[in-house]
Amino acid sequence: MTGVRMDKWLWAARFFKTRTLAARACELGRIESHGHPAKAAREVRIGDLLQVKSERGDFQMEVLALSEMRGPAAVAQTLYRETEASRELRLKLAEERKAMPHFEALREGKPSKRDRRKIDRFRGRA
Repeated sequence: MTGVRMDKWLWAARFFKTRTLAARACELGRIESHGHPAKAAREVRIGDLLQVKSERGDFQMEVLALSEMRGPAAVAQTLYRETEASRELRLKLAEERKAMPHFEALREGKPSKRDRRKIDRFRGRA
């Protein structure tokens, strides 16, 4: 096997849950191969440098093996090697997200009975 479709490989490597999502990411330009946007039908070959932008983060990796079948996560991780710079940047961004304060969204409508009790206690009314 000399090459595998980009969407199949991304699906087999578990970057996307379905092949349709992998193809959609290619259409939206979230997948780059050697610095150029990659189409879903483009063939991935061993040694290719890919950049994948997904909800989990930005990955820069080198393709180590090819697969058309989706297997266990342990097998999927052997298909590629993430670059050190990519790993460090991703971990740094994760730490920054953890350090950011988390605010609860404002609720619409009337306060619940529990919220009303908290408001009364806060205002000093028993």
